[in-house]
Amino acid sequence: MSDQLYKTLGVSKNASQSDIKSAYRKLMKKLHPDLHPNDKKNEARFKKVSAAYDIIGDDNKRALYDRGEIDDEGNDRAPQFGGGNPFHGAQGQGGFQGGFGGGDMNDLFSQMFRGRQQGGFGGGFRQQAFKGEDRRYAMKISFLDAALGGAKELRLADGATLSVKIPRGIDDGKTIRLKGKGDAGHNGGPAGDAMIEVKIMAHPVFKRDGLDIEVILPVTVYEAGLGAKVEVPTLRGAVGLNIPRGSTSGKVLRLKGRGIETARKKGDQLVRLSVDMPERLDDDSAALLESWQKNHAYDPRAKMNAALKK
Repeated sequence: MSDQLYKTLGVSKNASQSDIKSAYRKLMKKLHPDLHPNDKKNEARFKKVSAAYDIIGDDNKRALYDRGEIDDEGNDRAPQFGGGNPFHGAQGQGGFQGGFGGGDMNDLFSQMFRGRQQGGFGGGFRQQAFKGEDRRYAMKISFLDAALGGAKELRLADGATLSVKIPRGIDDGKTIRLKGKGDAGHNGGPAGDAMIEVKIMAHPVFKRDGLDIEVILPVTVYEAGLGAKVEVPTLRGAVGLNIPRGSTSGKVLRLKGRGIETARKKGDQLVRLSVDMPERLDDDSAALLESWQKNHAYDPRAKMNAALKK
């Protein structure tokens, strides 16, 4: 049995219909005449591939082809005879009387020469509609635009621009799809899409961890020691924060609901305290610290050293 049509599509005889369809679509995109104007050789191969798929891409026709009942062009194969004159009648050597068991000769010729109109080389080829290719871009956006959402213009190489709506809370590396903003389709097929990968720029104050926002807040020695209320920047503006008395560097305070907000969830803002000393310590401040050290000495590393001994 012939396997020429399988070779034309570049698949094996035991390929699944899904594999055959996939191979066909790849070849159609590669060979489409719109992509190769005035290339007769390419057009001939395009027709050949289309004709092959019309047969082995159809379950019923494929079964007929595999059994050898139709040929590579989709036509019924003529019945095979054992030799001699196929029109030799049963009652003599010259006439048609009684040949083939008295069957109707019109039926015989109809079976032998009936052409299958779908996909033959002489009958042209069926134009297939294809979706246009997707276009891929990368776009840098600010930390706040990613967190709060917004709109941004993306300038293309040809000078055109795309208006991109940035979803609130989008994460770095995610892709925004703009339907129909890719390459035009073929033969009436839909246009491709624009696929825009988001690159989020770092922020000097805010750092993202999932839906939470982290901020390092510098505080003075007396704000940490005595307690205080200070302003803390958030994504949506400054808010007041109470610093507990006796706070130390590294202590984390939580602002509920002040983190990244999506359609379904809302994160928090984590404020990590950092006790800062002045760049230059005057004599009065130094004397105060020396007095404090003399009368209120303590070991801030006691817990760490105890843990090392376990």
